[in-house]
Amino acid sequence: MITVDEKSKKLLLAISLGVVAYFITLPLFTSIQASLIGVLTLLVTLWTNEGLHLGFVSLLPLALFPWLGILEFNDVAPNYSKTIIFLFMGGFLLAIGMQKSGTHEKIAHLILSIFPKSFLGILYALSITSGLMSGVLSNTTVTILLVPIALYLSKEPNIQFRMVLAVAYGATIGGILTPIGTPPNLIFLGFAEEMGIAVPTFFEWIFRLLPLVVAMMIFMPLLLSFGVKNFQIDDYAKDTSFNSQQKKMLYVLGSLVLILFINSPIKPFYDGLGLNEKLLIFTAGLTLFLPKIDILEWEDMREFPYAIIFLFGASFSIATAFSDTGLAQAVTEYISVFATLPTLLMVALVTALIVFATEVTSNTALISIALPIIYTFIGANGIENGETILFIITIASSYAFMLPIATAPNAIAISTGVVKISKMAKLGFILNIVGLIFLIVVAEIFW
Repeated sequence: MITVDEKSKKLLLAISLGVVAYFITLPLFTSIQASLIGVLTLLVTLWTNEGLHLGFVSLLPLALFPWLGILEFNDVAPNYSKTIIFLFMGGFLLAIGMQKSGTHEKIAHLILSIFPKSFLGILYALSITSGLMSGVLSNTTVTILLVPIALYLSKEPNIQFRMVLAVAYGATIGGILTPIGTPPNLIFLGFAEEMGIAVPTFFEWIFRLLPLVVAMMIFMPLLLSFGVKNFQIDDYAKDTSFNSQQKKMLYVLGSLVLILFINSPIKPFYDGLGLNEKLLIFTAGLTLFLPKIDILEWEDMREFPYAIIFLFGASFSIATAFSDTGLAQAVTEYISVFATLPTLLMVALVTALIVFATEVTSNTALISIALPIIYTFIGANGIENGETILFIITIASSYAFMLPIATAPNAIAISTGVVKISKMAKLGFILNIVGLIFLIVVAEIFW
């Protein structure tokens, strides 16, 4: 538990870094732009060192942006109620319903029972289970739910740390598979909606990312299994039959998937139903409260992660401020030299920068900053396939495998005590490089 003195020190550090960032950047930018950089430094520091609660820090733009003249209050507040947030709310309700009914455990054990009980087989089972669940649930939630299963399967530290990382890395990889799988995906959708950029439908997104996810899911367990031989996992058989509440949950999820599939256009053969996907997912979450279904009650909303909703509002506010203050345009002018490079090389360099930058800061904050800058850079230099480039850097921002502060699944893995940062950094560096290569290759061939 963080003491008051520790919190004070963390807050003082964040304020100090914010002030320093303001004065360092003041000669390069306008006063308002430098103020935005200072506030952004403050926010990122507090998000990283957890000196104050995530939800509180995420609400600070509502006060700081107007008081410092960065944005008017009326321009900040709407960012906390964008339609994309209600899509995520629907996803959270479905996640709470799965947890309350125990459906997630039955699905996990069902998938685990499919794979052989060799060490590599279990690594694939944990990775794929984690990845598939992270497509519809928070990767933080999935990691918390599956890590106890990973620790249960063996008592040997050398085996445990690999299985825990299989869960954490699987959650990170699987999170990119759907639009609701990880926060940067939703921030991209919100930014694209605001800028009038065409975005893939739910299933178009999956089809785009499937080759990348499959490649990473094949490679990652192989990497984790390196050096382990002739190790068999103890029996882990569990009851995989579903009770009545769990069956109701499956019916809701199955119906949602079916409707989303029917709703998705398949050009040029089928135009889809034209229904709003955000509304469909939000409505699916609300159905869990209805009579005869009765999976959720209003008291269950105590489990609702309101802080994450506020985090999205803060991220959208940052993106708006970057555009409205002209900071995105100013940064674009400084990096315009990249426009002279061949497109593939430019994309590779920018993507590499995003992949390693996301190791030392929140990927949510990073993508909120990167999207308006890269969007302005693309427009200013007339670069083709701009939407695809924005899509690539969004996916790259989730490729954080080295450090615990990079993403919640990594932090949860470290918290178990069986994963050492030095080992995570070595394995994560390899995954970062391989993931970067896979991403560029898939983008070049399929996108």
